Amino acid sequence: MTGFMRPVRCPVAMRSGMSKPASLKDAEWLRDPALCAVFAALRADGGEARVAGGAVRNALLGQPINDIDMATDLAPQEIIRLTESAGLSVHPTGLEHGTVTVVAGPKDARKTFEVTTLRMDVETDGRRAKVAFTDDWSVDAHRRDFTINALYCDQDGEIFDFVDGLKDLQHGQVRFVGSPAERIEEDHLRILRFFRFFAWYGEGSPDTGSLRACVSARATLAKLSRERIRQEMLKLVAAPKAASTLLLMHERKVLNAILAGRFDLARFEALAAIEGAQGLVPDPIRRLRALSGDQTAEDMRNAFVLSNDETKRLEALEHLPPLSPAFRHAERQTLLYWHGSQAVIDRTLLDWSASGLPAHDAGYAALLDDAQAWQRPKLPVGGKDLQAAGIAEGKELGRLLLALEDWWVAGGFTANKADLMARLTAIR
Repeated sequence: MTGFMRPVRCPVAMRSGMSKPASLKDAEWLRDPALCAVFAALRADGGEARVAGGAVRNALLGQPINDIDMATDLAPQEIIRLTESAGLSVHPTGLEHGTVTVVAGPKDARKTFEVTTLRMDVETDGRRAKVAFTDDWSVDAHRRDFTINALYCDQDGEIFDFVDGLKDLQHGQVRFVGSPAERIEEDHLRILRFFRFFAWYGEGSPDTGSLRACVSARATLAKLSRERIRQEMLKLVAAPKAASTLLLMHERKVLNAILAGRFDLARFEALAAIEGAQGLVPDPIRRLRALSGDQTAEDMRNAFVLSNDETKRLEALEHLPPLSPAFRHAERQTLLYWHGSQAVIDRTLLDWSASGLPAHDAGYAALLDDAQAWQRPKLPVGGKDLQAAGIAEGKELGRLLLALEDWWVAGGFTANKADLMARLTAIR
């Protein structure tokens, strides 16, 4: 096999959070039975297989591993033959690009692995590529986007690094493999991926050449589908360095190329600080709402291809009044009942982020606590109770039931069924 590189065996000095040496020989996830079954199948006839990309990067940083992608010198049909022979479930999800999805593990703990043949790009148009397969690991590494995503490890945890990815990982550098302009020309989405990976893994200043190439090519973002932009932006806004990265994108006019209108970067930064101080997991939809300034829910739906549920969540905010820590308990409970806890939590955090108050403000924190602890009480009467009292099904029944509900909510949810039936007699 050509292009073989001796595995890196010696530890390297690691940056903060990168506590592991440049070897994963003790990594428990490499002993996972499902992963071992895939390795065994791919290597049964002398082929080579390695974990590639993000799983290796995150393992070296001591961060969670969400997906495990694998690379192999086997042709796609060989991948299918060997994995099916081993009794694994196989789905040819991307044969044109050499990708086969393999499912392994017991029925109650099935795991999915994307296995891709080593390849090179032979023709690109900025959105998709035609590829040719190879058995050269170095060639495969050099067609990848960033050096920190071009790392491989074998089943024994030995690292293979053809592009100085370990060095860049050590120093928090997000750097294109080879020529930044060429990598971007192959796929314009790599502009957003550069900023996204910098927001997650970068330290200090961004790589000068990579940044310059992204800024120069920003107009090409208009050629991308909104679905691809959505995927990158939802990941970017949740990153640890999202606020400073978005500011950089705004200053270099990259943000304007994907989202029209006014940006509220100060509000976004304040929201991120509040979420951190309150121990909240970053919420991408809420963060997009904070960033998007004067955009409406419909504007954001179109810009980011939001789902119906995501759009309704944003529309709910447009129907809620601004929230204040000065609201009395009864007022808070009323808003929670009619609008729901999700909308009130979102509105509280967004109003807090626009208030200029600190991330540990006691008043807004109390509002947030109320919303998080809320359990919606159930109205003690229903339509059948009103029908039993002689009210026919129809608009009048609906009107009276709503009137009873309004009265019950205004009274702090204390009225019982008898109280409500007595109230019904009074308002009929």
